Amino acid sequence: MSDSWPRRRLLAILRGASEPLDAQELARITGQHVTTVRFHLDVLTKESLVRQFQQPPRGRGRPRIGYSAVQRSVGYQELAQVLADQLGPDPRRRSEAAIAAGRAWGAKLDVGDQHIETLEEAKDLAMTLLSELGFAPEREQATDADEQAPIRLTACPLRELARTHSEVVCGVHLGLIKEVLDRGGDRGAVNVRLHPFVEPELCVVRLELMAQEMRREPDTGRDAPVVATTVPVGAEAAAGPRIATPSAGRVAPQLRNADPNVAKQSAQQW
Repeated sequence: MSDSWPRRRLLAILRGASEPLDAQELARITGQHVTTVRFHLDVLTKESLVRQFQQPPRGRGRPRIGYSAVQRSVGYQELAQVLADQLGPDPRRRSEAAIAAGRAWGAKLDVGDQHIETLEEAKDLAMTLLSELGFAPEREQATDADEQAPIRLTACPLRELARTHSEVVCGVHLGLIKEVLDRGGDRGAVNVRLHPFVEPELCVVRLELMAQEMRREPDTGRDAPVVATTVPVGAEAAAGPRIATPSAGRVAPQLRNADPNVAKQSAQQW
């Protein structure tokens, strides 16, 4: 927009108005001559900052011309595209950066004071979060014997961008979910996997609790020196692609109800 103070003032007035205003009304509000106001309104119209509307006349005479500010929306899709393109050409680094960004986002969200001790509680918290963010999640029927909690994401605010930059878009969403669940329980107690586009319009999040086992020395039968290994609760985990793979040699912290003699070790899941 031009740097004219009178035009900036007119535009601010129109943005705050609940209905279109004509030149006479704007002249009265600003104290300018109506001819000067019309001149500025013509410039703003040519710059597509205001729009004209025909209004009924006051008494007899020709219809009045009212003006209203054009409401511009932020192009979040375009903004996300630009940001994704700035994360570099290496897909792994892009994914790691995206997950870190998602965790930072999750750390700032107000999700209440919820404690997670069961898979169902983790699923409830994830469902609430994903619903609020516009993913239209659907829970699958589960039984007590189920070791995983799948959540179907039937919508995504950035779906079109995710088709070309899944490691970035899905990485941010993955980091967000992981951070929120970590805040509700022991860090790393819930493993989160995100499977993008299992169908053209469907993504799936899978949650599973992680447990720790003590290794014993086969010769003496004594407890080995505090070594924890991370395994899914139950016999096996469902197969499927991950957005990123855990770093080798890292271990996850123990759950609240794990053996208190096993020391907790910090881990980075991704």
